[in-house]
Amino acid sequence: MLLWAGLGNPEPSMCRQRHNIGFMAVGAIARRYGFAPWRSRFKGETAEGRIGAHKVMLLRPMTYMNLSGESVQEAMAFYKISPEKLTAFHDELDLVPGKVRVKRGGGAAGHNGLRSIDKMIGTPDYWRVRLGIGHPGARERVNSWVLGNFSEAERQEWLDSLLERVADAAPLLADGKLDKFTTEIALPEGNRG
Repeated sequence: MLLWAGLGNPEPSMCRQRHNIGFMAVGAIARRYGFAPWRSRFKGETAEGRIGAHKVMLLRPMTYMNLSGESVQEAMAFYKISPEKLTAFHDELDLVPGKVRVKRGGGAAGHNGLRSIDKMIGTPDYWRVRLGIGHPGARERVNSWVLGNFSEAERQEWLDSLLERVADAAPLLADGKLDKFTTEIALPEGNRG
């Protein structure tokens, strides 16, 4: 089983924030592949389904971003999931809006959700789908930027399309075809798959 954790904050008033793009991504995947309804488990919400030949459990930690690792660790322990089967979907300041990169391991780069996962599972050696939200340009504006809502213009110009492309390309991610996954997301609509 693969565990795909979308990172975000649980309050309904936070659902449109840039920090919640991980929640949005796994939500789009659940809808696309007809996953079972979300249910409360592991200090979070889970939805299970299949993507191609792979059984996938989607997880949205309800612990708030800074404690995401508590939820992830509980799910991993219950199902005996190893770190290489974990993928965290999260917002990334250092990528332009709409850009996606996948990497395994590395530092948390100031992201408290990743820092919590690293601490709780004892390793940074898991996959990360980094979803670009752009940088506000000044360090003192970062908190208000990540906790600010996506604008309607951002949704129309790139966010809704990005979430659909991530869902479209999810079988490539599940198969471990990471270069093809990021290439497919980056291609214009008429040139995809």
